[in-house]
Amino acid sequence: MKKTIPAGLLAALLLLSSCGGAPAQADDGKLHIVATTYPVYLFTTAVTEGVEGVEVSLMLNQPTSCLHDYTLTVTDMKALERAEVVVMSGAGLEDFMSDALGQTTAQVIDCSAGIDLLPYEEGGHDDHDHEEDDLGHEEADHDGHDHGEYDPHIWMDPRNAAAMVGTISAFISGLDLAHAADYQANAAAAQAALTQAWEGWRAKADMFGEGGIITFHDGFRYFAEAFDLDLLKAIEEEEGAETSAKEIKEIADLILTAQRTGAAVPAVFTEVNGSDATAKAIARETGIDIHQLTMIMSGSGSGIGAYIDAMDTNVDAILEALK
Repeated sequence: MKKTIPAGLLAALLLLSSCGGAPAQADDGKLHIVATTYPVYLFTTAVTEGVEGVEVSLMLNQPTSCLHDYTLTVTDMKALERAEVVVMSGAGLEDFMSDALGQTTAQVIDCSAGIDLLPYEEGGHDDHDHEEDDLGHEEADHDGHDHGEYDPHIWMDPRNAAAMVGTISAFISGLDLAHAADYQANAAAAQAALTQAWEGWRAKADMFGEGGIITFHDGFRYFAEAFDLDLLKAIEEEEGAETSAKEIKEIADLILTAQRTGAAVPAVFTEVNGSDATAKAIARETGIDIHQLTMIMSGSGSGIGAYIDAMDTNVDAILEALK
């Protein structure tokens, strides 16, 4: 069962956060915005592109597949202290910095507002309310999350990405009325680009073969749901923790059975920044190829184009693996 946030509460939160007017800017006269992670940095830079007097910085941009054990650095704390606005992905992804966010005087934008959250459960995908061609979310409803219960990797569904762009635009437009039209125009352009890309991705998804996917990262549920993929297993391999022998045997048996019976063979994926040790062991036993997907947790680009490029890579990887 997914968790959806009521529209009324989000509206109240937005109103309360802006009651004091625009946040006090730093001495340089710029509006300083800190994006906690790379996906929301891409969406924020898309919304603020070309707007004078706005500086967007990225807090976490390092090759990692998860943030479970991340600890804020002195540099991170200084960035938060300087920020007038902090853009977070939400849904529990930034739980490691909840104390720091509670102490900051910056306005905080939670981009999980209104997203239908998927619970952590092994494999399969849930019924959902998205329409296949619906990328027109502007902003959304919110009522708080049970952190740890729901999958926070919401940006992996392009429809959610469009919603997140809308939420960022709505919030920043309310804080900086002088440039509201610019933010809104940028958001509309980004959402239009996502819609066009979505149509191409869906056309490729129609060519996906059968067999399902097995991922060595637990953050691809939204991606699987967006593209109607059968997520057979999602295994999180954290540093220092090995996949159990039972799980390895289950995966190998699943693949070997498909090979013996002539059924569609599942495709196995690791995350570009994650461990591939177990996947390689399974490959040695079964002879299958190992493929890669990206969680888009780091990069050098900005704006919506960088997000679209990363998703292109993922969709093409699925197409190649399930051809």
